[in-house]
Amino acid sequence: MLRLTPEIEAARKRYRYRGDARPDFAHAEAAHEESVWDYPRPPIIVPDVRLVQVFAEGSVIADSRDSVRVLETGSPPTFYLPPDDVEWDALAATAARTTCEWKGVATAYDVLVDGERIEGAAWSYHDVFADYKDLLGWVAFHPGKVSCFVERETVYPQPGGYYGGWVTREIIGPFKGAPGTEDW
Repeated sequence: MLRLTPEIEAARKRYRYRGDARPDFAHAEAAHEESVWDYPRPPIIVPDVRLVQVFAEGSVIADSRDSVRVLETGSPPTFYLPPDDVEWDALAATAARTTCEWKGVATAYDVLVDGERIEGAAWSYHDVFADYKDLLGWVAFHPGKVSCFVERETVYPQPGGYYGGWVTREIIGPFKGAPGTEDW
């Protein structure tokens, strides 16, 4: 488990919005919608039993009814799938690492299918902070790089290339990183 450092503590405190008050720029939602500005900070992990599928070049990379969604203020949910529901032969770990001040250190994976390499299409946390130990080894996929579906609905990527949020019809923003959300 990773330990909290003063730098991590400072990074965790820098956010203005924490899901307890919706900013003026956030859209109102209908009964069937979720505003990402109502999600909490720190993020929470929520079990999800809907069918989640990931394809690359027409091949199934992951298929699960036992995923979790990480809900974090300002971002569409990111779905994480249990390791047993992922085709590991299609993933190749890279040297790339990213750090989330809440979850920990993630390893990036390329997806390899039919001789094609899709760079940075997946990631998994292998070093986590104690509150996120339930994500240890679970795999997330970037819907801008591979085809992702929730109950056969096409998932769209969160705008911008860095974040891996999954946008479906019930998720409304604007999403962090979009114009007007800079002071969040």
